[in-house]
Amino acid sequence: MAVPPHYFDLITMGRIGVDLYPLETGVPLARVETFGKFLGGSAANVAVAAARMGRSAAIITRTGDDPFGTFVHEALKEFGVDDRWATPVAAYPTPLTFCEIFPPDDFPLYFYRRPKAPDLEIRADELDLAAVRAAGILWITGAGLSEEPSRSATLAALEARARAGTTVFDLDWRPVFWRDPDQARPYYREALRHATVAVGNLDECEVATGVREPAACAEALLEAGVELAVVKQGPRGVLAVHRDGPRAEVPPVPVEVVNGLGAGDAFGGSLCHGLLSGWDLERTMRHANAAGAVVASRLACSSAMPTGPEVADLLARAASPDPADLPSQS
Repeated sequence: MAVPPHYFDLITMGRIGVDLYPLETGVPLARVETFGKFLGGSAANVAVAAARMGRSAAIITRTGDDPFGTFVHEALKEFGVDDRWATPVAAYPTPLTFCEIFPPDDFPLYFYRRPKAPDLEIRADELDLAAVRAAGILWITGAGLSEEPSRSATLAALEARARAGTTVFDLDWRPVFWRDPDQARPYYREALRHATVAVGNLDECEVATGVREPAACAEALLEAGVELAVVKQGPRGVLAVHRDGPRAEVPPVPVEVVNGLGAGDAFGGSLCHGLLSGWDLERTMRHANAAGAVVASRLACSSAMPTGPEVADLLARAASPDPADLPSQS
């Protein structure tokens, strides 16, 4: 069968920007003196994560027509992500995101996306729907539903897929982008009707379904229309349930956490890699958990995304820990 033009294993759609992360750990943002500059945004990070696994990836997004926009394009190309559908918007600056780093579990985020982020200016009439239909996986996010015209463009891309192939809805709940959960729920329900996979943590699943217990979340997501529900539970690992019966619940891979931000995006890129590879559900979840753990053990997001061999190495070490790390027997 001939490969369609502009075929990609993965096309992501949504947030992109610049992460300015402290190079100092445990220091409040007001007192930080040194920062590192990295490609950021969940859609960009997931594409980078998949590209690091050897997948062809592209992103549909928009940047500012400014030096930070130039940096974003250069970074995408450096990571091997196709940027043909990342177009500039003259009216709005490329977004910036700052964070504070207080390991192991406190990483406040500060989004600078006003008066409006360019990635919310994605327009339905500009989409390459042939490429959207042809992609192995389309990945869309909840943040992309928060404002027009991005909301209509996201739903148009979902409708164009018509549930053919794999379409992932990253629930991606960011309270700062919405008035309240009730505003988001109708659009989440509509997206779930068109998606085949839903991925989210407990907070995100609660916004989408109204329930919080992991098994109930998975069941509610399946009832909403998806074929595979993936519920991330933090220190309790991940629960994945398929409509046809397969179920996997796997624990996290223990690492020394440096910065937990970006771990979910690494999980997402690895999830796509596993789905495209035809792996069984448990193998896919274990690999995705390990990919997230690698990023959590590093400072940045995009540049921290692991390669396949790095994930395999962590899984091997987790399966056969160094005797020096085991508790002594008295």
